[in-house]
Amino acid sequence: MILGKWNTLRNQIQIVFVGVMVVVLLIVGVLTYHQVSMLLKSNAEEQMQQTAIEANGRFESLYEQINMVTKQVATDEGVQRVLLRELRGERVAFGERQSLMKSVNTLQATADGIYSLELYTRDGRRLLPLDDGRLADRIGRQWVKQAERAKGGLVWVGEDPEDDAYFLALRRVSLIDRPFVGGGYLLIRISQNYFQLHNGHPSHAEEGYTILVDQYAHPIVSNFDGDFRQFLQSEEATVTIDERDYMKVRQSSDVTGWTLVILTPVSQLTQGISVIRTGIVGAGIVGFVIFSACSFFLSTMITQPIVRLTETMRRASEGKWKTNPVSASTSEINELNHTYNQLVKETNHLIQMVYEKELTRSRTELKALEAQIHPHFLFNTLDALYWSLEEKNEEELAERVLAMSELFRYTISRNPKGEWVTIKEEMAHIDRYLQLMKMRFGERLKWHLSLPAEWERVRIPKLLIQPLVENAIVHGTGNKAGDSFVTVTVDKVQDEERLVVNVTDDGPGIDRKTMNWIYQSMEEGVASPFKGNGIAIANVHKRLRLYYSPSESDGLVIQSEVGKGTSVSFEIPIHGGEKDELTEHSGRG
Repeated sequence: MILGKWNTLRNQIQIVFVGVMVVVLLIVGVLTYHQVSMLLKSNAEEQMQQTAIEANGRFESLYEQINMVTKQVATDEGVQRVLLRELRGERVAFGERQSLMKSVNTLQATADGIYSLELYTRDGRRLLPLDDGRLADRIGRQWVKQAERAKGGLVWVGEDPEDDAYFLALRRVSLIDRPFVGGGYLLIRISQNYFQLHNGHPSHAEEGYTILVDQYAHPIVSNFDGDFRQFLQSEEATVTIDERDYMKVRQSSDVTGWTLVILTPVSQLTQGISVIRTGIVGAGIVGFVIFSACSFFLSTMITQPIVRLTETMRRASEGKWKTNPVSASTSEINELNHTYNQLVKETNHLIQMVYEKELTRSRTELKALEAQIHPHFLFNTLDALYWSLEEKNEEELAERVLAMSELFRYTISRNPKGEWVTIKEEMAHIDRYLQLMKMRFGERLKWHLSLPAEWERVRIPKLLIQPLVENAIVHGTGNKAGDSFVTVTVDKVQDEERLVVNVTDDGPGIDRKTMNWIYQSMEEGVASPFKGNGIAIANVHKRLRLYYSPSESDGLVIQSEVGKGTSVSFEIPIHGGEKDELTEHSGRG
């Protein structure tokens, strides 16, 4: 009851309008928020990638600066001369080593990151600094082998085993006078502060993390205290550290072989998204309020005339048929109101007419009841006429009256078994009908009825064959001069449990145009011109379709040739139609 109170057209219109608007606002808001978020994240990722490229370029520049300075030291004339002499087995004097120390220090001063340079002979004996020592005591043998494979290139060793505040790099000094021959090794000691974090990449954990590792995944620069190897090789774009999501950008250098990883908090990248989200929600609320007000006004404007018309119609249901005044509204509502007013006028007029006609109809029905003739009265009258003719020895005429009485009794009376009769009963009815037709055509009319005894009890709908015989006589015998022959046969279809009923006449036949018209009338279910005093061919065809399924009977089949006669046939199942039993029950009811 409460739901029915609010289930009005105005509320439905408003709910639909507001619902559609909410769906549209949600779709637009979600799509806008998603697109803007993706755009901001994409721009932030591109900016991070650019920052990583710039930082990687800076580290490559610092590395290349060390490479250039150490290359200058390795190719210095004094260094080359000393190492060549050592290679020949000549010992270099202490004073000469001091002089070499000054020139090396001069070159070292051009590079900010180089803390010290150590020069070793080919057999690993230290020349610079001036104290004694061996290369094997400073670094492992594998680094010397790698320097040999590099053939004068700079080899990054990593953290100094003696002091973790410094890095080590190694270069083989190739002798210019003896190509492809190594004269010794240059060990470079680099301050860790040389690769410091600045120029826009994060140096504090709140801003994110920057991790620079060498080709062996050893850290060079990092402000991350944990184990970074867990996400260093990961291909995922985001990583989670301490329940906080970070966007990862990775950049590798072909020059140094190092890998730079920058981790930036996702919340920092999406700071502007919250503002956009608030703006979208605010705009949605404002749009919802405005559209709700507009939909309320629009729904009221649409439904108000309908409400007034409904009130008028409700009073009409109480017997007060009054017109509803037209108000300014839409053309459709005005048309509806005008139609209702016309209906009221016509209804009032019809009420008066029906009242007057009801009186006349009552009188007419009373007279019809008085004049109604019961079929038994007709049968009794014909029987009385029959016995009267018998008494007067009018036997032939008496037989005709008796045949007419039986004909009427078969046609009019109701069968207790319904509308179904045996073929034997139908053939007997046809014979009586032909006897009566002989009164008209005399000896010109001849016929032959063929029904094997085994098929006499097959049941068919009553008056299914007789209308075909009637058409054969009316349009065959009636349109032919001289004798006319009508044949009715019932035979079994070969190899099938079906009978074929054939009605043939030797009349003038039917031309092709008329035949097409007959078939068209049969399909459309309208009466054809081929009809006599009984049921038309179209009706017989329709009854076959009603009483039998398409698999049991195809309806009437007409074959005719002008000047040679006409044959009308149909097939029926031996054991009755699918609708036989249903018809019986309905007849008994």
